[in-house]
Amino acid sequence: MPKIHESPIHDLRPTQLTVGMIEVQDKKKHLQSLAPQDQQAFMQAHPIPAVVGPGSKLYITDHHHLGRAALEAGVSIGYFEVEADLSDHAIEDFWKAMDKSCWVHPLDEHGVRHYYASVPDSLEKLIDDPYRSLAGYVRNAGGYDKTPTAFAEFVWADFFRRSIPVEDLHGDFQTAVQNAVALAHSKLASGLPGFKAK
Repeated sequence: MPKIHESPIHDLRPTQLTVGMIEVQDKKKHLQSLAPQDQQAFMQAHPIPAVVGPGSKLYITDHHHLGRAALEAGVSIGYFEVEADLSDHAIEDFWKAMDKSCWVHPLDEHGVRHYYASVPDSLEKLIDDPYRSLAGYVRNAGGYDKTPTAFAEFVWADFFRRSIPVEDLHGDFQTAVQNAVALAHSKLASGLPGFKAK
């Protein structure tokens, strides 16, 4: 079992450009509803996977929503487990190794890929992609199964981006989720990770 380490959340570096802020705000509300000792217990029960990069900086490979929510909720300490130590790599080689392992996903809120240098250096700088929230809530509603496929949520977000207008997400998010669940069960989605036929 991997060893769990402690770190100031502010020191954790993202490996993507976006989060879904609807999901972040819901996680933030949950954390704020907990007493301080329960917040720490919750964070310890949900360790954030990380890779040690150049300069011994910690680059998280998942749970970006939780990390951002914890920062916004005033939780200062988080817990992480090291997936790999790439601290001996030059920065260019580090990002190539991260990409090869599917640990970096530099897509913007329109699904467009950017250079590694565009990945922000702190969780506070992540930008909102409402389709990331939609993909997360569709999965939670049974629209598709959680899979070990790296960044499956990005694939689903991009699928919904092509079919559901962003105005629907901002107008009536719950209805957008219901429509997206139906779309997720359609033949159009049959090749996506975690697809569940209805």
